[in-house]
Amino acid sequence: MATLHTSASADEAEILALGGALHIAHLNKDPEGIAAPYAAHAVIYDLEPPLSHDGISVERKRKWLETWDTPIELIARDFKVVISGDHAYGHGFLRMSGTKKGVDHPVSFWMRATMCFERIDGKWRIVHEHNSVPFYMDGSLRPAFDLQP
Repeated sequence: MATLHTSASADEAEILALGGALHIAHLNKDPEGIAAPYAAHAVIYDLEPPLSHDGISVERKRKWLETWDTPIELIARDFKVVISGDHAYGHGFLRMSGTKKGVDHPVSFWMRATMCFERIDGKWRIVHEHNSVPFYMDGSLRPAFDLQP
């Protein structure tokens, strides 16, 4: 994940490295690597139903990764981190792109992302994640995949 700061604190650098690890794990389609930065019972509000997930399921991630023909590019933009003691939060935008199996064109869209972090046993972990895509309020309920930051 990128930051606008020119000199990051050690904590900020460690938190941003979690985003870098998630980027690589998605490129490699590595479900264990995707799960690694999360606390065991992280509360996940993801795009996938249900409304809430208790932690990251490696098996659920594996099944999702199998629906992609290509590596998944997950790029952060304008991600800002605020740290206070052993807790932190970050927010910004994520662009997900790649090619799904059975789809004749690449998928690429921006979503909003908020993450909460906690230092657990000396390491920063993601304890909450909320990703969302706006939708058009014109009655169509279409996701606004055409928006860009």
